[in-house]
Amino acid sequence: MKRIAKALAALLIAGTISITPATITGAPAYAESASLSQLSSDLAAVTEKARPMVVNISTSRTVKTPRLPFADDPFFKRFFGEQKQQAQQKAISLGSGVIVSADGYIVTCNHVIESAEDIIVRTLDKKEYKAKVVGTDAKTDVAVLKIEEKGLPSIPFGNSDLLKPGEIVLAIGNPYGLSSTTTMGIVSATKRSGIGLTEYEDFIQIDAAINPGNSGGALINVNGELIGINDAIFSTTGGYMGIGFAIPTKMVRSIMDSMLTQGKVVRGYMGIQIQPLNAELVKQFGLKDQNGALVVDVTENGPAEKAGIQRGDVMIEYDNKKIESLPDLKGWVAATPPGKAVPIRLIRDGKTMTVRVVMTEVPGSAPAQTAASAPVATAPSAVDNNLKGVTVRELTNDYLQKQGINRRLKGVVITDISEDSPALGTLERGDIILEVARKLIGSQTEYMQVVSKIPKNQNIVVLIMRGNVSLYVTVESR
Repeated sequence: MKRIAKALAALLIAGTISITPATITGAPAYAESASLSQLSSDLAAVTEKARPMVVNISTSRTVKTPRLPFADDPFFKRFFGEQKQQAQQKAISLGSGVIVSADGYIVTCNHVIESAEDIIVRTLDKKEYKAKVVGTDAKTDVAVLKIEEKGLPSIPFGNSDLLKPGEIVLAIGNPYGLSSTTTMGIVSATKRSGIGLTEYEDFIQIDAAINPGNSGGALINVNGELIGINDAIFSTTGGYMGIGFAIPTKMVRSIMDSMLTQGKVVRGYMGIQIQPLNAELVKQFGLKDQNGALVVDVTENGPAEKAGIQRGDVMIEYDNKKIESLPDLKGWVAATPPGKAVPIRLIRDGKTMTVRVVMTEVPGSAPAQTAASAPVATAPSAVDNNLKGVTVRELTNDYLQKQGINRRLKGVVITDISEDSPALGTLERGDIILEVARKLIGSQTEYMQVVSKIPKNQNIVVLIMRGNVSLYVTVESR
């Protein structure tokens, strides 16, 4: 509310809050009291309006406890008998979400619902709904859910680009399962990146108290508008330390709109590898400052190569915006719609020039992963042999570049390994599978064709690349 800002301004005007004889003697400071009372009343009103739009999210999944390593020991069996291979139990986790439409669309964090078998949404009036996943995006940690209900209270979106350090914000969520908890703080910083939480980072840093269970909850401004989704905390103890991070609504809304209109997250693609400039590189390349991005590799037949961009070029502007940080550039590229011709201003051998890059979609883009189907990754339950529980996706040139692998490869990338998979401990997330059972793997389809024919309990020889090293490993029964 604008009255909140006015109340704060009144309190900060020089001379409004001062030590006077009346203050010392305990006489009432009526003007100050009235301003504080108005601020308190307005904050309470904003909170009361927003609380029904923040929900509790409860997820469950089945996990299997591993067999004891000495279970086969005769001495152990003599005293404790034959032990079961594995025991199943339900793992329950709690988080938060925000209702963004009257017909039941809810935004939360991907890590809140990741790997969940059941998702239950509980509203402030204690109604419960079983939610389905509309889409997830691990690269930004955004997920969209849907419940079957009409006429729900939905929160209006605010403009996160207008946020400035020092602005008052309110965080609403369910820390430690304590439903509808509100904390207040300020915006500590904007455009935080390089934290290592997600691939695309543009976080709002806040000092409002958020704790486990707040993830997916609402960060609102004094007008009651959603300006962020609370995502993570920085802590050495696991508890509140005054440093929290929220995903700005500009990013959230872009991801959600892409999921709903196109069934997947669409990102722009240039086909280059870049690195930041330092003082020595500035000197070697004859530049004026460290602003810009140094091109270190160009993908063959990619948009950048077709536009004439070369290794050693220094990009200084993207779509008429000065490049001052690599995370900013990465975000701009991702947000550019495929097909758009983007002017790139660059420096080559001391000369400035402009080229136009026609953006394409990121290679290997697939429909947003949903509960009904997961086209991004092969379903781990599709086989019943030593590779069961291994989830893979297509290998792309972009992934190879990020791993520093500068050669063409065909295969699939392991994205997850379930806790009950015989491959756990032999294979790892990020491994590139090149062969299975001495048969070349060129795609997800070929992977499934080969793996689905392997009998149960048969040892499987797999050729993988881990880092830049290729090696054969054997996945054995356990």
